Amino acid sequence: MKKSLYLLFVFFTGILIQSCTNSTAQEQNRPDWAIIIHGGAGPFWNGNITEEKKANFFNSLDEALSVGQEILANGGESIDAVEAAIKLLEDDPQFNAGKGAVLTSIGTAELDASIMNGADLNSGAVAGVRNVKHPISAARLVMEASPHVMLAGAGAEEFAATSKLELVENDYFITEARLNQFENRVAALEKEKMGTVGCVAIDQFGNIVAATSTGGTFMKKWGRVGDSPIIGAGTYANNASCGVSATGAGEFFIRGTVARDIAALMEYKNMSLQDAADEIIHSKLPAIDKEKAVGGIIALDKDGNIGFSFNTKGMLRAYANSEGIKEIGLY
Repeated sequence: MKKSLYLLFVFFTGILIQSCTNSTAQEQNRPDWAIIIHGGAGPFWNGNITEEKKANFFNSLDEALSVGQEILANGGESIDAVEAAIKLLEDDPQFNAGKGAVLTSIGTAELDASIMNGADLNSGAVAGVRNVKHPISAARLVMEASPHVMLAGAGAEEFAATSKLELVENDYFITEARLNQFENRVAALEKEKMGTVGCVAIDQFGNIVAATSTGGTFMKKWGRVGDSPIIGAGTYANNASCGVSATGAGEFFIRGTVARDIAALMEYKNMSLQDAADEIIHSKLPAIDKEKAVGGIIALDKDGNIGFSFNTKGMLRAYANSEGIKEIGLY
């Protein structure tokens, strides 16, 4: 009897040691930090973009990525890196987020954003805000300073005002290019951009944060809200698996719970990040609607591996990590 108990003890001790060894090895192999951002996926990226315009987009992505990189490289937290990178993209009128967002059917800008912390699954979002200069900061504030996950419209504006976030007139977001698009809306609808922005980062502590910010779809009506501010659809983060930020045809990303499903495939089917992303983007979404369920995602897993997938002709993206990898791409 004693011999049997001893053998069982040795057996389970061996399993425990092996498990700890594997865990330690994974931590040693993980880069100290990693970050990935996107500037949207959609039919706009049709292969006809000029080299000058492409260079402008790449420069903007590089600048936003560098801001996040610097925070992470100096020992900062992923949540600060993600917010800083997205704020810069919200200030850039080339993208459909913050300044330069597409206009609604009545000619206003209505903005959505969300952020999620993979350490505790805490999250925050705002939808349909018209006067918050940086919607991503409002989303973070909802997460950290309220008991709620999402605030919308006037209530979100009031919350932002009482919290002393910077407010602006709605005209601040409306650029000449968007006014021209609005005035020529029939033609513009044929080549609508999907310039949503997003970011996922993992810091030296192994904490994953994901966030997304958008102006939504051009000519949207009736307070339409897409996937970007919806946790599990456009944004998701869990330190046990991965962080995801999505871009594309929001209604289908909501119906497909895209961001969460990628994490679920990793958690329950032990799929790699890239395999899980490709399964959702190239199989699940087209099964919902082959023509309309278009877009892409960026992601990071708990080991700092970078993943992205898109079923459009292109997706603006950039990524970097502590091991010196840095790339910017479109197609």
